[in-house]
Amino acid sequence: MNATLNPKVLERLREGGVIPAHPLALHKDLTIDEEAQRRLTRYYISCGVDGIAIGVHTTQFEIRHPEYNYFEKVLEITADEIKRVNPGDSFIKVAGICGQTTQAIREACIAKNLGYDLGLLSMGGLDSLSEKELIDRTKAVAKEIPVFGFYLQPSVGGRILSYSFWKEFCNIDNVYAIKTAPFNRYHTIDVVRAICNSKRNEEIFLYTGNDDNIVLDLITPYVIHAGDQLIEKRFVGGLLGHYAVWTKKSVEFFHDIKNGLKNKTLDYEEILKTAIEVTDMNAAIFDVANNFKGSIAGIHEVLRKQGLLKGIWCLNPKEKLSEGQIVEIERVISQYKKWTDDDYVKEFIANDICH
Repeated sequence: MNATLNPKVLERLREGGVIPAHPLALHKDLTIDEEAQRRLTRYYISCGVDGIAIGVHTTQFEIRHPEYNYFEKVLEITADEIKRVNPGDSFIKVAGICGQTTQAIREACIAKNLGYDLGLLSMGGLDSLSEKELIDRTKAVAKEIPVFGFYLQPSVGGRILSYSFWKEFCNIDNVYAIKTAPFNRYHTIDVVRAICNSKRNEEIFLYTGNDDNIVLDLITPYVIHAGDQLIEKRFVGGLLGHYAVWTKKSVEFFHDIKNGLKNKTLDYEEILKTAIEVTDMNAAIFDVANNFKGSIAGIHEVLRKQGLLKGIWCLNPKEKLSEGQIVEIERVISQYKKWTDDDYVKEFIANDICH
């Protein structure tokens, strides 16, 4: 029998929201900086996020390597801090799940035992598996924990998956959401079509992971022919590395979009202008100029500048800022100050009772 999803969490997942991909706070010696890790969690909750995803790409896949073995520890710290702060029963707790089927099941069990609601199931690093084997793997994981699908872009370890794969994926009973992050409109449409043509099209919710297209994903209605019906599907929220920085402003803007859609008051010309500004900011922190090599370090650098992290250390020595990336980060901060939350972070740090 499949694990079930808390009805309050399910309703919040359906309504949609902001879910930051939580980074990993490290000391210079690459041990976990637990104080900073917990403070980051408190910062995100204070910003009004709807959930947190931990153990994901932004947390660094290397937490699973035997020389570190941080996966369970990081999930435990984050779950404990969420419980201590108590943002409510509907808060969406997502744990990243990776690896071959045996590893994925083990990680799903760890996440479930620590109180996580969903497993964000990565297909990355599994090129040896056929699409059928990936489906079988998903079914096995879904028996342990409700599944949040994840279409990861190839440039950071993902792979291209067919429309047929996603259609079969959507028919798995315990799948409740899909993070669509191929950074590609064609592949994004494949996922939307698959959901709309699934018997579970009203039970699976779309979350954008397309950091190059965040705003447009959130305002776009996808109207898909499914048999003799027209089905409209929208991205209800985002699960994003971009939401790990300048989070307060992202939450405010997300709610502006949702309210504008609901009340039919969006100024689309202004929204389109903002979409480009957000994408430009993302290009700097994600190091697009160097094929995303400095994406995690870029997130760390913004948090370091704000005082939320002590350094930008990563477990993988190749994960570091690229030449010229700091200049780009400083450029977008200067140009788009209205989308940064430096003042809020200063206030948060000053008033954080656990600081």
